[in-house]
Amino acid sequence: MKTVLSDFLSRKKNVRRDSVDSGIQPFKLVKYFAYTSFAVMLIASFVLSLIISNNARKAMLDRSQAYTELFAEYLNRQVFIRFVLPTVIQYGHIALSNTAQFEQLDLIVHNMIRGLGIDSVTIFDSEENIISYSTVPEMVGKKDKGGIEYQKALLGENSSVLISSGSLLQNLMPGTPPVYSKLKTYIPFRSEERHGEQGNIMGVIEVVTDLSGDMQVIVDLQKRIIVVSLLIMGILFAILSYIVMRAGRIIEARAVERRQLEEKLNEAERLANLGKMIATVSHEIKNPLGIVRSTAEILGSRISKVAPGNEHLARIIVEETTRLDGIVREFLDFARPRDLRLEPVSLNRLIERVGRFMAPELEARSVRLEKRLDPGLPERLLDEEQIYQVLLNMILNAIQAMPEGGTLTMTTRLSNEGGMELEVADTGVGMAADKLEQVFKPFFTDKHRGSGLGLAIAKNIIDKHQGRITVSSVEGRGSRFSIVFPPAG
Repeated sequence: MKTVLSDFLSRKKNVRRDSVDSGIQPFKLVKYFAYTSFAVMLIASFVLSLIISNNARKAMLDRSQAYTELFAEYLNRQVFIRFVLPTVIQYGHIALSNTAQFEQLDLIVHNMIRGLGIDSVTIFDSEENIISYSTVPEMVGKKDKGGIEYQKALLGENSSVLISSGSLLQNLMPGTPPVYSKLKTYIPFRSEERHGEQGNIMGVIEVVTDLSGDMQVIVDLQKRIIVVSLLIMGILFAILSYIVMRAGRIIEARAVERRQLEEKLNEAERLANLGKMIATVSHEIKNPLGIVRSTAEILGSRISKVAPGNEHLARIIVEETTRLDGIVREFLDFARPRDLRLEPVSLNRLIERVGRFMAPELEARSVRLEKRLDPGLPERLLDEEQIYQVLLNMILNAIQAMPEGGTLTMTTRLSNEGGMELEVADTGVGMAADKLEQVFKPFFTDKHRGSGLGLAIAKNIIDKHQGRITVSSVEGRGSRFSIVFPPAG
């Protein structure tokens, strides 16, 4: 029966523990979701910085390309009006190999690009891919430098190409060289329009604009966006981590508290069921046990007449039935605790009473009783008989812990909280640390005889008085039990 009951309670305990653990699972999911969200937000902020910088880069390129094309067309017109026409009139033809013509064109071009951020201007011949003029002198006369854009310009199409060092993402890396970015724009070099028709293509103009400064500004902007995003995400992550950690501690503490409460509930249910069984069994044993003891007493008086010298046999039966009766009474006291009958009681007087009762036993066991009682200790509402039972159990335990004799000290005083404190200390064998945690549990005993209910009953009685009982012990030096009653309400 006991095995079935323990198995049932064990399964019930496991179910409740599973329910506690399942209650923690949603928080773990929230925690995982929080950290995942942080990672997603961080990636999103990085992607956003790339989108913003790319849009700024595209807008800058579009603006620069439009500006360069407009400048190239203006340059085309000015070169044609200020150089081509006067030169043809003066020399009859254009020959840039002529130093005077070259210097005249160079002067016009430099005057036009001064202060406009133009890196270089190059004019290709229309007949062959050769540089006829360039603001970079060493480029003059070079062949096949135009590429596809040169061919497009000969067909009347404007085009641009961006030459830069690395990508925006690479430029974000520490230790990279300064940003290098140049925009090359190619337009056809035409003669003046006539009668609304475009002029003939005389060559190709290449205008190179240095965009390194603008590109560096965009890279710096992207860096600032990423740094600010990381800073904001870091602050949010720190706050989130603090909230999650604090929530985790609170939930874990509540889970532990709930588990402890459920363990206490399981223990209470187990003891309640066990108490019902004990009460039933004890009740069934008590009456036959009384009959056996009465019969043994009668047999003892008759044996002394019939078989003198054998009276000790009946006396052994009486002693053992008396001991069993005491154990049954302990079972009943544990299974069916009595209600408190509170009345003003002097704790000092109660100690004197139990001391007088136990004096013969203490003397027989060579135990010396020392009483250190506070004379100013007031009376308070207690159940005198139940507290007397507590004192009796504690003294009996102390005597059993001193088989070779020793000193038993009982001390009373006012507690720091304004209540009363009672200490019962012995010089016995003491207890190990693992036993200290179990001394108040029902049926725990390290003795060969006894029910293991004495201290459990004592704790129940003290708990009903709203007090607390604790124990400290050192092996080989003795134990000290302390009972503290709260201030009188």
